[in-house]
Amino acid sequence: MFEKNPDSNWLVSWHQDTALPMSERYDVADWGPWSKKSGVTYAQAPARVLERVIALRVHLDDSTADNGPLRVLPGSHVLGVLDDTQIHELSQRVPPAQCAVPAGGVIAMRPLLVHASSKARAETPRRVLHLEYAASLVLGPGLSLRAA
Repeated sequence: MFEKNPDSNWLVSWHQDTALPMSERYDVADWGPWSKKSGVTYAQAPARVLERVIALRVHLDDSTADNGPLRVLPGSHVLGVLDDTQIHELSQRVPPAQCAVPAGGVIAMRPLLVHASSKARAETPRRVLHLEYAASLVLGPGLSLRAA
């Protein structure tokens, strides 16, 4: 759950969502680095896995130009996993699209879509439920996604 409001307001720079929650750590080529956040194990996943994940962002409030909406670089989801330099260069070349969504609306996006959001300029809240779905919980020998 994301919630931007006057007391909790932040900027998110251009990035891709490349970490997936895993049931346990299992060292294998193309996966990692590994980390833990709030007791959950995460791994940076390869593009071939991330291409099979979709995120649904359910908007509980109106998302407007003034409350820090999602911005995306259209078409970037087909470029694979990009490093910081590639993301920066892409953000200089590709015009961003702003995703203003009414309350109750849903955005479907791939984790490899380069995206960002600005700080809110208004005091209206922007709450979003971010749900990720994968084609399978089992991703390979010893590799399983953590089920919610």
